[in-house]
Amino acid sequence: MNVLQKVAARKLDRTRQSAPQVFEALRESILTVQLEPGAVLQRADLAEHFGVSQTPVRDALQRLGEEHLVDIFPQHATVVSRIDLAAALQAHFLRRSVEIEILKAVCALDDAAHSALMRYLRKHIQAQESALKPLDFVKLAMADRAFHREMYEAVGVSSLWDLVRKQSGHVDRLRHLHLPQKGKAQAIVNDHRAILRALARKNPAAAEAALRGHLAGTLSFVHDIKKRYPEWVD
Repeated sequence: MNVLQKVAARKLDRTRQSAPQVFEALRESILTVQLEPGAVLQRADLAEHFGVSQTPVRDALQRLGEEHLVDIFPQHATVVSRIDLAAALQAHFLRRSVEIEILKAVCALDDAAHSALMRYLRKHIQAQESALKPLDFVKLAMADRAFHREMYEAVGVSSLWDLVRKQSGHVDRLRHLHLPQKGKAQAIVNDHRAILRALARKNPAAAEAALRGHLAGTLSFVHDIKKRYPEWVD
């Protein structure tokens, strides 16, 4: 399959700058491993694919380079990077540390704000459940991220979500490689239900335990993933 056929289809919004939209489309395709490690990204081909000049494509690729999702070889090629296990472990540590504090803050919300958040989180779980049958990995991953982002926004630290997301490219790709394993998709939904139950009771200790189990799920299988994809994982 041609590389461009793997790039997430997206009609650009002409009222917005092109570079961020190209970046978002390419990033999503990399995180969901539609663009595999080693895939070569040609600036001219991408410009034609998105219907833009090469300048926004260059800017998008530079941003991907800053997140270490692509390797840029000047005057030669831009290649989707291999998955860096060390970077994945650091991103996991960062996210776990931040989200444990967020769970505590959620449990301390006033009743009105807490009730509203519980409703939103239930809707995100419903979206995850709808992605199970038929199983849609991309839709499930998006609903998973939406569940977590909702909590960052509820306690007023949405900028930390941006920071965590920027650091999480490698661990997100590992999660996507682990997602097809039998029972993994259902386990993600079950984990979110456990987190929601604890938060609904305003029990931060139980919420933390559920979160730790949820975030550790993929990394506990990281050596198996590396064995299955040795050419993709460093």
